[in-house]
Amino acid sequence: DVQLVESGGGSVQAGGSLRLSCQASDSISGVCMGWFRQAPGKEREGVAAIDTTGDEPFYSDSVKGRFTISLDKANHMVYLQMDNLKPEDTATYYCAADNGVECTVVAGEILGMVFWGKGTQVTVT
Repeated sequence: DVQLVESGGGSVQAGGSLRLSCQASDSISGVCMGWFRQAPGKEREGVAAIDTTGDEPFYSDSVKGRFTISLDKANHMVYLQMDNLKPEDTATYYCAADNGVECTVVAGEILGMVFWGKGTQVTVT
């Protein structure tokens, strides 16, 4: 199993930036990596996903143009750069991975994730 550990969460004022990091215990080549978030009382939302096929990353409409997902395959790292943060971005953010070579996104929903981190809190005021 792949173990995932998130870091980089914190509190920031609206308009600010944070970069989340996710350390994977194994190679991330040939898998899809994603970032999800869940706010209290709301459903979990997939906000970004990327694989190593060279396809364009996926972003949800709520973060497109503000968040950037990237990979460091050599160090088994996935990042989520979050700019122009808004109070509605407040949530616990989770890193996830699946076993597929390509990300599966259907109707704006990232599917197929099987490995999950424990999350890191982001608070925007």
